[in-house]
This record gives sequence, C-alpha cells and structure tokens, in this order.
Amino acid sequence: MSAPTTGRLRVPGACLHYEVRGRGPLLLLIPGGTGGAAAFDGVADALAAEYTVASYDPRGLSRSPLDAPEPGRSVAEQSVAEHAEDALRLLDLLSPAEPARIFGSSSGAIAALHLLTARPERLVRLVAHEPPVVEVLPDAPVHRALLARVRDTLDAEGLVPAMGVFAAGLKKEGEADGNGQAPATPGPELPPAELPPAAAARAARTMADLPYFLGRIVPGFMAYSPDLGRLEAVSDRLVLAGGADSRGELPYRTAAFLADRFGSELLHFPGGHTGLTTHPAGFGEVLGQAFRK
Repeated sequence: MSAPTTGRLRVPGACLHYEVRGRGPLLLLIPGGTGGAAAFDGVADALAAEYTVASYDPRGLSRSPLDAPEPGRSVAEQSVAEHAEDALRLLDLLSPAEPARIFGSSSGAIAALHLLTARPERLVRLVAHEPPVVEVLPDAPVHRALLARVRDTLDAEGLVPAMGVFAAGLKKEGEADGNGQAPATPGPELPPAELPPAAAARAARTMADLPYFLGRIVPGFMAYSPDLGRLEAVSDRLVLAGGADSRGELPYRTAAFLADRFGSELLHFPGGHTGLTTHPAGFGEVLGQAFRK
C-alpha cells in the first residue's frame, strides 16, 4: 500500500483530514460508520491506477475534529445536508472544473445521495452501497421505534448495550435473540496489543468514535428522507448496491427498495455490509467495473 498525500480542509465548524492517491479524473470515496479514510486502504491503490482517488474522515470523526462548542453547549446532532456540503467542498477543491465519480458506503452513501439531488451537475456517477435511508421503507415506523430504543438505551445504560440494540435492529428478521440483542460475533484474531501499529491505531480511532457516531450521526442520518422525485430524475447517474451476504438486512433492504423504485438493477459487492473491509480485493474490482460502464 502506497502512502497517500494528506491534506487539511477548513470547513464551517470543522477541519477535514483528507487523503489523495493516483492521477486522472477524481473519484471521491465517502466512508460510513467510524471507518474514516482508512476504510479504503484495501481498495484505494488499485483504483488509483485509473483515478485521482480521494478519501476523508467525515467531520467529528477520527482526524477531522469539530470546532469546540460554545460554552454551555454540547455537540449538535449531525446533519446529512452539512456532511454533503463537506463532500462538495472537497470536490470543489480537488476537481473544480470537472464533475467527479463518487462512492459512498452506509451513512456516507446517505450524504452522497443528498449531494446527487442537490448538485447533480457535480457528479458523473454515484455508487451508493447500502444507504440505510429507512424512511423510504413501508415499515418505516418500526425503524423509528428502533432509533428511539437506541437513544434511550444509550442514555440509560451506555454505549455497549446501545450498540447491541442498534446491531440487532440492522439484522435479518429472526436473527436477534429474545432480548433484542444481536448474536455475538467473533472478535479479532489478534488482541489489540498484537495488531500491527497502523491497524492498532485504526482500531483505537474506531472505538473512540463510536459514542459520537451512535449518538450524533445515526439519529439524523437514519431519520433522513431523500427527495425521491429529484433522485429518480437523476437516477441515470446512480448505481445502488448491496452486499451479496447481507440480503434481508436493513441497509440492504433500502438499497433494493430504491433500485426497484427506479427500475434499475441492484449491483452486488462481495461480503456483507462491511464487505469493503472483509473482501477488499473483490470489492475494489467490482467498484472499478461500476465506474467503467
């Protein structure tokens, strides 16, 4: 893996850490969850053979700190529109004269969908992998109730129980246990102390970012309702995607619902919702093909 060129972009209320590799037309990678730019380490070099590949840590996560709140005020719930504006500012910095290709994953795909509807002329194509825009689903009230349970659990019991409730709500129906908790998943093969330094640093950043992600990003992003009329009008630039192993899970359902609504084929990537991490080589190959069509 080659070392990227790194930069800092001052935006209203935050300072974004971004990374650039390669040469050619711009491909902006927008991460989901708490992965940040490092989520794309397994695919960026291969894509950089054809594109100028840019990735970044969204505001408030990892190496993109928010400005300190005013005295007596807490960090605000994050806005999809504001995160989309951040992506647009990076496009304007790195490709001011030409529209760009964008890949967004999970919450990053939600921000990218908003950008596509707000500024379609700035995008050649968007590949949106499992954006959990649950408000489009017929059973949206069920998922609003899930978000309320996550918030209440976070306030009353803390991060770990709230993450269990959240993970259970994303699973396929019937996969949670009787207490509404997701089944236990295996931990990493190596304990954190034995991970390579770069991986250990990434794991530490991920854990540190979880309270902000669950408490400040998830509520606003999963309550976001895209403008389906405007999105359909530019659906020729949109590729909706899901994981081959995540059929039936909540984020997959939203991608499949939108693809069906727009009469388009759902692109499948290897792995599940986190296939970018678990199957990087195959994931990168499918992503490259999606932008060549």
